[in-house]
Amino acid sequence: MKALVLGATGGMGSAIVYELLERGVEVTAFARNLEKLNKLFKNHQVRLVQGDVFHEEQISRAAEYADIVFHSINIPYQEWEDKQPILMKNILNTVKKTRTKLVIVDNIYAYGRNLGTLVAETTRKDPHTKKGKIRLELNSMAKDSGVPMLIAHFPDFYGPHAENTLLDYMFQAIVKDKKAQFVGDQTIPREYIYTPDGAKAVCELAMQDRLEGGHWNIPGTSTITGKEIIELVRELTGYEKKVSTVSKNMIRLLGVFDSGMREMVEMFYLNEDPVVLDGGKYEREIGQIPRTPYKEGFQKTLESITDFSE
Repeated sequence: MKALVLGATGGMGSAIVYELLERGVEVTAFARNLEKLNKLFKNHQVRLVQGDVFHEEQISRAAEYADIVFHSINIPYQEWEDKQPILMKNILNTVKKTRTKLVIVDNIYAYGRNLGTLVAETTRKDPHTKKGKIRLELNSMAKDSGVPMLIAHFPDFYGPHAENTLLDYMFQAIVKDKKAQFVGDQTIPREYIYTPDGAKAVCELAMQDRLEGGHWNIPGTSTITGKEIIELVRELTGYEKKVSTVSKNMIRLLGVFDSGMREMVEMFYLNEDPVVLDGGKYEREIGQIPRTPYKEGFQKTLESITDFSE
């Protein structure tokens, strides 16, 4: 099998590349930043393609070498409304032309608010945020296209090279022994997925050819509070500084000057009323979901921050 990974320098994208290589798949890694592609995969047999996903012909040329395309691209929140539909259209047009299969890495935004129960694939998607509605629209575009595909829903990422995530924001400061901040109430349990675990799960779906247009939830290890995360990281690093809390009002204030922060405000509900995924469908039909203990995952993530910055 040959695979094309779009967004290969991101947290989940790079983890998918490494997992596919472990499975003996020939991989093309596609991203805008050639320097980062080289740094991530310099010691691996990977075909590197520098390209722009907003130029359909560039994706199409890369996909000529693939049997399956993994869409793990992320773009800044402030570009979602205008650019996400264009991005999805380019990818769908490509897989139609090249007759390849498609795996979409998705988040939990389309589910909307949690009602205090585990969220299954059959849960009605009722997003109340602009970005949730965009994700639902993108899902509909993919399903209506008729291409062989699947959509995998993940909670918040953490792991090697998973930059610009909520936990990465704190981990980066801790590694540098600077004042760290945790986004959201530190007492509310949430779930996070270690990107190598997510990559294993989604690649297993792809290898089993579960590309019938269905949704698959891939939950994290378990729920964990911010306080528990901080204590585990202190054990691993010896970090002694106080970790303060970033509140919704703080993000709203920063949004006056920063459009990216302004777009984060509506998603803050996930820190107050977390969505927790039910992985029962995967475990019934595929098998056990990979679940790395948080302490082990945090250690490997912190080590990767140190190694990659050197």
